Amino acid sequence: MGWSDWQRVEGDGLAFEEIVYEKKFHSELEGGMARVTIDKPKKYNIMTVATVEEMFRAFYDANHDTSIGAIVVAGSGRNFGAGGDVEWEKWGLREAFYNRYPHNRLIRLSRKPVIAAVQGYCLGGHNHMAYCCDFTLAAEDAKFGQAGPKVSSPADGFFVPYLTKVVGAKRAREMWMLCRRYTAQQALEMGLVNEVVPLDGLEAAVDRWGEELLAVSPGCLEILKASFDQEMDGYSEMGVISSQFYPDWFDMPEGKEGGASFSEKRTPRFWSLREREREMREELKKRYEDDSGT
Repeated sequence: MGWSDWQRVEGDGLAFEEIVYEKKFHSELEGGMARVTIDKPKKYNIMTVATVEEMFRAFYDANHDTSIGAIVVAGSGRNFGAGGDVEWEKWGLREAFYNRYPHNRLIRLSRKPVIAAVQGYCLGGHNHMAYCCDFTLAAEDAKFGQAGPKVSSPADGFFVPYLTKVVGAKRAREMWMLCRRYTAQQALEMGLVNEVVPLDGLEAAVDRWGEELLAVSPGCLEILKASFDQEMDGYSEMGVISSQFYPDWFDMPEGKEGGASFSEKRTPRFWSLREREREMREELKKRYEDDSGT
């Protein structure tokens, strides 16, 4: 049994700048796979609205191609990816990225099973995209983790509590709140990934999993995927909780500090900001007491 080479898909509105969209087909199993590769290796494959818009067009095409049995999500170069563009988010574009074009929604609403092929860094938005995929295959050099609180990015929505379904509540809170990094082997033990393989064997692992998916009823897979993904429908979409607690978060000092410290390559000063806020409140309280004569 063998696969054809990957062939780029272009034309008919499928011209891309930030991703590579490809398909290949199996000589005996007749069906094929599509692959969406974020192609910004010099910038750790970070995502913006433009990236996810292109991903949407590729997913739409793959889901409407009756010859495709699975979709692979990958990253170009040495890393799967490092999440959203923090510098870009700093300028207030985060809400457009996560609310209008949530990349995890592409995974959840896909009719075809989605495989994440992970190598190198898999952080932030790339990490939760990978664990929202139906299957996650990791190279031995893969490193997983979240960064939200480190860069004052208050992620919320279905993909945060969904991690509890993948690794359990304690591990999920640990990953999101403490921003620890996990090796591929640790991720396998946690249930974050399905299989760990040598880096030079990642492509072969994707082919093997693809063959197993093509060998069974594609219609049944669509129904099963929708059934599994249905559990996420009970969770709120991105931004609902954070907008209630901090509607102007990215205009607040703490909201600005994370992105600024990341860009300036320094340790964030979150607690000095809190101390300044406390001092301001004490000053306002003193002025009120002086004015009221109490």
